[in-house]
Amino acid sequence: MTTLINLAGEQKSQAVTDWAARIGWVVGLLLFVALLYWLMREGWKWRGTLQGDLPELPAVPGEPGEPLLEMAGRYHGSTTAGQWLDRIVAQGLGTRSRAELTLTEQGVTVVRPGAQDFLIPAGALRGARLEKGIAGKVLTEGGLLVLTWQHGERTIDSGFRSDRAAEHPAWVEAVNKHHNRTTEGAR
Repeated sequence: MTTLINLAGEQKSQAVTDWAARIGWVVGLLLFVALLYWLMREGWKWRGTLQGDLPELPAVPGEPGEPLLEMAGRYHGSTTAGQWLDRIVAQGLGTRSRAELTLTEQGVTVVRPGAQDFLIPAGALRGARLEKGIAGKVLTEGGLLVLTWQHGERTIDSGFRSDRAAEHPAWVEAVNKHHNRTTEGAR
């Protein structure tokens, strides 16, 4: 009987761990995650290559003019107009960042720390509206200011969110009014 008790005690004290198998699984999992990140990066680069026909973005002028409206917030990205999941990554338009928007008679200046600043010329503006999402960002209804503009042969939707979402309706009204004045003046 004593021998059985001693054998039972020895079995409890010896934990069976197959360290080689555990290390193999962890290394395999890390390699799988690294492969996924590499594939995502390659897909991003490939999308940029496919959109290589997109012209350079207009630079922000040194003297943009008298501000009609200003907004600080976030730039969430750009898509092909009307296709909220078709992200545009060429020319730095895929880089999310903080942003400061200023509406002037020349158009909308977009200043982004850490990313390329650009101007949406007044003649290129097609309108503004409130949406709930753009590629990679979904908010509550009307939580995103979307500016539609023409760049080269492509019509683009760019999504912005103000630090104070109550500013969005004023931007929609001002941009649409500005667009209407510009198109009537061109006729």
